[in-house]
Amino acid sequence: MNLRRLLAPWYEWEALNFVVTNRVPRRFLTRIVGRISKCEHPWVKSISIGLWRAFADLDLSDAATSDFRSMHECFTRRLRPGARTIDMDRDHLVSPCDGIVGACGSIDDLTLLQAKGHTYTVGELVGADRLAGTFRNGCYVTLRLTSGMYHRFHAPHDCEVRRLTYFSGDVWNVNPAALARVPKLFCENERAVLELELTEPQRSIALVPVGAILVASIRLHFLDVLLHLDYRGPQSIECSARLRKGEEVGWFEHGSTIIVLAPAGMRLARGIETGAVVRMGAPLMHV
Repeated sequence: MNLRRLLAPWYEWEALNFVVTNRVPRRFLTRIVGRISKCEHPWVKSISIGLWRAFADLDLSDAATSDFRSMHECFTRRLRPGARTIDMDRDHLVSPCDGIVGACGSIDDLTLLQAKGHTYTVGELVGADRLAGTFRNGCYVTLRLTSGMYHRFHAPHDCEVRRLTYFSGDVWNVNPAALARVPKLFCENERAVLELELTEPQRSIALVPVGAILVASIRLHFLDVLLHLDYRGPQSIECSARLRKGEEVGWFEHGSTIIVLAPAGMRLARGIETGAVVRMGAPLMHV
């Protein structure tokens, strides 16, 4: 029995949900859960995955394996070959991950919608006026990964990673209850800003993976550093990593949010609207 469904009346009571998942020692819990999740003791692994299954809609039918050494290995599982179809149309920017569209649409000058009643600016998110101006009057999509979803993310197009900027911030929950109550939450949390240059046609876009409570670690294949709460290395790192459309870029240790920023002239694909569930590789924007 799924305990989340059994306790749905409580779980959907947003005020209580917010208190229970945010008014706690967030950084301390994130570190503790991170350590427990990597424990390979059979009892610890079985109990932790069992509790996770009880509170989340965990579907492992598309996983490459069902035999995991730890809960962390289950969180960061790979897909079996053919589990996702990558739209190879050059005119399409595809979704970098599985997710639920939390917000999307046009960027009003430099302002984006976080949730009803709350906005933030591109500059506050990416921390650089130089980069923010690239997306003036462009478009964006916020993709929320629930805890039971596939947590790896992929290149949305043939591209080159030009720069990575890392911010070690807070670890607020990124669920709807928190987004409705914490102003500029995405700009407060740990995040990495990946500046991508599309190969053909040439366009500059950005992917912004945002950490959260119990997550707060981001692994990128092209960077030999685990980005986490204690990492204080250079905030801005020049890169030259070429990626093919659909190629794996990295993963969250658990799950969180990815914000896709695009310049003026690009538009959302059909069916991309708030509340829509998208899968990695499906059309997200028209280039």
